[in-house]
Formats: sequence, C-alpha cells, structure tokens
Amino acid sequence: MKAVIIEDEKLASNYLKTLLQKESLNIEVVKIIDNVKEAIHWLSNHTIDIIFLDIHLGDDTSFSIFEKLHINTPIIFTTAYNEYAIKAFKLNSIDYLLKPIDEEELGLAIKKLRTQIAEHTTFDFQKLLDSLQQKEAYQERFMVVSGQKIKSIPIEQVAYFLSEGRYVKLVTKSNEKYLIDQSLESLENKLNPSLFYRVNRQAIVGFTSIQQMIVWSKSRVKLELNPPSEFDIIVSIDKSGEFKKWLNR
Repeated sequence: MKAVIIEDEKLASNYLKTLLQKESLNIEVVKIIDNVKEAIHWLSNHTIDIIFLDIHLGDDTSFSIFEKLHINTPIIFTTAYNEYAIKAFKLNSIDYLLKPIDEEELGLAIKKLRTQIAEHTTFDFQKLLDSLQQKEAYQERFMVVSGQKIKSIPIEQVAYFLSEGRYVKLVTKSNEKYLIDQSLESLENKLNPSLFYRVNRQAIVGFTSIQQMIVWSKSRVKLELNPPSEFDIIVSIDKSGEFKKWLNR
C-alpha cells in the first residue's frame, strides 16, 4: 500500500513516515507535501492508496483541497487540533488521529482502512464537509458552588482551566477559582476553539488571558497569564507548532 503524507511540520511528517514503514504496517510513503498548492498539483497527477492529511497547513486548511479536486482516495486525518467534529469523521468511515500520533491507534486505523478497502467501502467527502460546516453549540456558562451558594459563570468571564486531580479548576478573569466536575478532555469538545486552546495536559487557556509569551527550551513557549497561574504554563513541544497557528488565525 502506497501513501502520501500532507503535513507542514517536518518532525511530525518524519515521525509518521517512520511508523508507517515499520514491518508491522508496511506502508510505503512515496511523497511528503507541506502545503495545499503543491498537494492539489500532485494529487491531480498521481494515484495513491491512502492520504495522511493534516488539517491546518501553512497556506490554508486542507479542506480547500476538496474544493479543487474530487478525491475518492481514503484519508486519515492527523492533527493536534481537537476542534473539529470527530463524530463526523467517524460516521463517514474516515479516521481521525490526534497528535502526537499513537502507534497503536495508527495500527488500528490502518487495519480499519484495509477492511474497508476489501469491502469496497466508498468515502463520501461531501457528506463529511457538510457535517463539519454545521454550527457547533459551545458551552456558554458554568454552574459552580461557592460556599452555600450556586453561581453561574458566563464563558466571557473565564480566563483558563487547570487540571487538579480528578477535578478541573476554573479561574475567572477576576481571579476567582472554582472546582468543576469535568475533565480537560471533556472541556475540549465543549469550548469554542477560536477562544480556548489546550496547551498541555494541565491547562486550557483563553486567548484573552495570555499577557505575554516567552521563548522556552526546545521550541517550547512559556505563557504568562492574567490573572497569574499557580504554576508555570508551558506549551508542550508536540503542540507548539499548532499553538502558533492558533495564535495567528
């Protein structure tokens, strides 16, 4: 089986290529492309068995490829963003892997793909795009307990979220702190991704709470937040590239 990787982060594409070429998967990577323009040109002139596709590329989102080409090649999306309708990908028989790519999950995706190819499953990309364009309903307020009182905190007042054991601490822009019975993983799917970003395993930060960014070691970034956080907020190395794209949107 031959594959093309469309990914603008060199470390990510090289890592994925290494995994795919392992004997257990035996996928031949014939091309790595890092932008939409080249991808459109290359796919117009080549036949491939599978496409591994990042969503946010340097010059545009990869969805713009479908506006120029009719593609019926199976695709596995790979991205650090958790903002897209994952259910839409699953329902349309397309897999969706979050970075950093887990080798076991990749293997399961390839196994699923090979089964679908053997069963001559078709891939309806227009249905996928229609599903993605449907308006998402994001959480607008959080019910919290303060002493004997119950309060409702509008999302506009939230600065960031910090992991605290089994719970998550909501910190407001006025530095009020409340425990909420949700995980960061759950919150990722409920928050507007243009306003909030999960920078590491411990924190989801609001764009307006970022006061300053400091270059850290190994391409990482340290965030200074308002109000100040209880511990250093460092953008993890596997998310630093996508974080910079998020800032630049």
